[in-house]
Amino acid sequence: MTMNGIDVSNWQAGIDLAAVPADFVIMKATQGTNYISPDCDRQYQQAKKAGRLLGVYHYVAGGNAQAEADYFVDNIKGYIGEAILVLDWEQEQNHAWGNYEYLKQVARRVQARTGVIPIIYTMAGIYNGISAVARELNAGLWVAQYANYEPTGYQAHPWNEGAYGCAIRQYTSAGRLPGYGGNLDLNIAYMDRNAWMKYAAKNGKPAAAPAKPAPAPAKPAPAPKPAGRTYTVQAGDTLSGIAAKLGVSTSAISGYRSGNPNLIYPGEVLKINGGNAARKPAGRTYTVRAGDNLSAIAARYGTTYQALAAKNGIANPNLIYPGQVLKID
Repeated sequence: MTMNGIDVSNWQAGIDLAAVPADFVIMKATQGTNYISPDCDRQYQQAKKAGRLLGVYHYVAGGNAQAEADYFVDNIKGYIGEAILVLDWEQEQNHAWGNYEYLKQVARRVQARTGVIPIIYTMAGIYNGISAVARELNAGLWVAQYANYEPTGYQAHPWNEGAYGCAIRQYTSAGRLPGYGGNLDLNIAYMDRNAWMKYAAKNGKPAAAPAKPAPAPAKPAPAPKPAGRTYTVQAGDTLSGIAAKLGVSTSAISGYRSGNPNLIYPGEVLKINGGNAARKPAGRTYTVRAGDNLSAIAARYGTTYQALAAKNGIANPNLIYPGQVLKID
């Protein structure tokens, strides 16, 4: 499952976000400790009224990490819990560029005050360094990389897609869409609406009482319905892993859009042919939420993170994504 969307700032002041097609809109809110985008709230309220998924971002400028985080939070209080929060980490106008500890301090302060883990936006050129930061923070990544600066509409498969794991990909600053006469940043989000709202929600999930561990011995769970004829690819999946999970051969799986069985994408819906309908029912599963880590999930179910990683074909146990479905047993 993927969604298309745009990000805007005061450069697009006055844009009619009800007229521009988008599943989501991310607005610039603040920068440093002395700038508020004048059109941010108008953009936000218009996008909200039009039913768009929402996000707001802060452009990190360097200086005082706590002061920056507080400035951002103090100016978006009305958006917390319904919009994803983003920290824009770029080289220009950023005195802390290269200092990942500074970025981590800003992110942790935002999380401490809002309960929301902010997504990190940056360029693909520093992916290795920034992905390590994201893993430490358990944060999502929004990565920018352009093939060129030619005008384009939404793209289902942007250039160099799949070269790195990310929650959102920005693939052009020369986007052209109906309802607006200028250039727009175009993005593809590798998630559905529910996953987006988990990124936005405080503590990564709607407020609810924590589930109590099942008493031992646990009653067997009701048998799940037989597997359907499709499968939605999760981050970390491989074709052979999916085949093993569903009890079919790899040749029974089709519909991967790349045409290459070694190149499948999160959110892609594959067609499953054949399989043994009488196979053993699937065991318990867990859907990853924003803020989760593999160790905590393992502890909840009385197992180890190593066992979960092996069972789910996870090469890097520090890198899991909201919306990812983990097999428990």
